[in-house]
Amino acid sequence: MQGLLKEEPGPGHVRLAEVPEPHPGPGQVRIAVQAAGICGSDLHILHDDIKLLVRPPVVMGHEFSGYIDELGAGVTDWKMGDRVTAETAVRTCGRCLSCRTGSPNRCSQKEIIGYIHDGAFAPYTVVYAERLHRLPDEVDYVSGAMTEPLACCVRLLCDMTVIRPHDLVVVAGPGAIGLLCAQVAKAAGARVCLVGTSVDADRLHVAAGLGLTWTLRADQDDVAAAIMDASDGEGADVYVEASGAPAAARMGLELTRRNGQYAQIGLAGGAFPLDLSLLAYKELRMVGSLGQTAPGWTRALGMMASGQVQVRPLATHVLPLSRWDEGFRLFESKEGIKVILIPGQ
Repeated sequence: MQGLLKEEPGPGHVRLAEVPEPHPGPGQVRIAVQAAGICGSDLHILHDDIKLLVRPPVVMGHEFSGYIDELGAGVTDWKMGDRVTAETAVRTCGRCLSCRTGSPNRCSQKEIIGYIHDGAFAPYTVVYAERLHRLPDEVDYVSGAMTEPLACCVRLLCDMTVIRPHDLVVVAGPGAIGLLCAQVAKAAGARVCLVGTSVDADRLHVAAGLGLTWTLRADQDDVAAAIMDASDGEGADVYVEASGAPAAARMGLELTRRNGQYAQIGLAGGAFPLDLSLLAYKELRMVGSLGQTAPGWTRALGMMASGQVQVRPLATHVLPLSRWDEGFRLFESKEGIKVILIPGQ
């Protein structure tokens, strides 16, 4: 079968290649992948600047959905044809403080599909049955492939951050993660402002269709004045940095009110200067989040099924796996919001 392979360390070294068709071992299932999303971290793997364990050669792709088409020995709770998505961690160490205190997503030794174990940019992938989540009837395969990024946003805003009804939440970066974070904050009862730039005009248009009618363009609007006007001069209760842009991070420290919350989910390509003295001067609470936990997956699927969060409009491009390079280009150039690849095409 054809899979998208990171062949060796270093920038590049990604191509479609013939890879063995996998079969499940004990406790595992094989999933016929129906949709797989390109993630920002896939670009970091491509460019070799990600700070997570990657072990080439490996089939990339960790955001996906499909149906079970083969059961391994001992799997009794699932059946052939079940529509599913799956958590990304194959295993964690089980010994570190994070694992022992219920946050295995923080484990520095976690092994992720698409990073260390063959992932979902291929017609089939194998996962442990204990990592599976059933797709609700209301969630199609393309939407199901976006469960993982939504679960990441749920982790940040429902577990790591406190959002109260009528809080002013500013989200910087109207990409897929920013649009999902904005919807999660809205579902919590917050007033949400989504900030982009003129380059993000199409993305901000999509945001309006999702009911996120308050949007600003940082290169055209006076964002600081607008936020201060909306908060009686106090600033944002919660600032979510979802772009990975240094300018957005610096703006966040300025716009967050005293004793407010700054939440980082965007990944920058490298280090950059930041005035952290503002944390002290303003007594800010700063959190960062990467990955998800099992309860977040359950909550994310429920939010999709109920319509609290709309993910299907974010899939601006659905392409065959054979056009992966076009998909990566669209995603990196911000011409698309979420690019979904269909294996086997």
